[in-house]
Amino acid sequence: MSAPRFLIRGAQIGSGSATDILTQGNVIAAIGSGLDSAGAEIIDAHGLIALPGLVDLHTHLREPGYEQSETVLSGTQAAAIGGFTSVFAMANTNPVADTAGVVEQVLALGEAAGYATVRPIGAVTQGLEGMHLAELGAMASSRAQVRVFSDDGKCVSDPLLMRRALEYVKSFNGVIAQHAQEPRLTEDAQMSEGEVSARLGLAGWPAVAEEAIIARDVLLAEHVKSRLHVCHLSTAGSVEVIRWAKARGINVTAEVTPHHLLLSEDRAETYDARFKVNPPLRRREDVLALREALADGTIDIVATDHAPHPSESKECEWGAAAFGMIGLESALSVVQESMVETGLFTWDDVARVLSITPARIGGLASHGQMLAVGAPAEITLVDPHDRQVFTTDRLAGQSHNSPYLGIDLPGRVMWTIHQGYATVAGAKLIATDIIAAQAEEVRRG
Repeated sequence: MSAPRFLIRGAQIGSGSATDILTQGNVIAAIGSGLDSAGAEIIDAHGLIALPGLVDLHTHLREPGYEQSETVLSGTQAAAIGGFTSVFAMANTNPVADTAGVVEQVLALGEAAGYATVRPIGAVTQGLEGMHLAELGAMASSRAQVRVFSDDGKCVSDPLLMRRALEYVKSFNGVIAQHAQEPRLTEDAQMSEGEVSARLGLAGWPAVAEEAIIARDVLLAEHVKSRLHVCHLSTAGSVEVIRWAKARGINVTAEVTPHHLLLSEDRAETYDARFKVNPPLRRREDVLALREALADGTIDIVATDHAPHPSESKECEWGAAAFGMIGLESALSVVQESMVETGLFTWDDVARVLSITPARIGGLASHGQMLAVGAPAEITLVDPHDRQVFTTDRLAGQSHNSPYLGIDLPGRVMWTIHQGYATVAGAKLIATDIIAAQAEEVRRG
């Protein structure tokens, strides 16, 4: 199989002007007009925005152990449909990704699937139990070269253990990604604490449960001079803590999910468990504060927290339902709706928070580069003018617990190019056998 070659005609690169992009193998060979099209597949990209392939620093692929919800293959297919060419897979699998063996298994599954680069996230503690540190050094030196560690789904609530983890990862420039949730303050909590939770009779989840952990951890990061990343910020108070920490020079980064940029706590009034998530949907004031913080750089990136669940875990009463939403297929549309359409973002900003910065935080040098000659051929082409009701036809993963079903959203990913070959063409997935063959060709060099 010869190296793929694409001539992308008329694409607008980010917020810039329209031009042509020529790829050769897994690199961008030329940008400009009058490019040699010999042997190239022509992509008519007039009216489309070209972005560096999207990178998600927070994805739950569920494999090994929870394949009824998602697999590495189905999850990376969902990623490709959403324009993502790389995902970081969280550690809360079964067995937990707390050893070199498990993270290498996840890495191999991603390589075999071929739809996106999969970088495993290692657990901070053994079994996510918060008692003893996991094999951080072994995972970092394994073939997976893990640099991000998280007990996401659970908080590293022990301050001494958190300090030790921050100290340990300094030796290989790792980062601890904290799920900020004080467990004693959120026992039996079902949604954000406030007027709506009181009216619905659902146990409340106070904002301070998130903010207190973030405040503690930025001080710990300052004390040991290590890197901290805060997962899924959801409150205005959390924004202020991060803003204070950055002004102080603390090495902290933060993410916000698409759903916290668009949806608010009033969605719980339907008792539709698709809107049950951890951390919970918050007040409208929090939504607006998160948008402003993303726009001014206080929040560094958007990450999906893609959390697939089988239908029986969501199509039930609220109290018995699982926490979590899927988000890979819809993330770019939600960012366009909440940030671009509101005038808070340009398309260059979208590239920054959905590709360039998450790749930098995760230490993924092969992704997250501005589209330029010599850069990796990791490209997402989106039609910003497409607007339609989001339906299950847009979903490529195994689970359908999307909070956006029935909601009108802008934008549609038309092409996703990963390692120089197309995983999505004309908004349709390329067949699995074709992708696997191309991925094998890339691995062989």
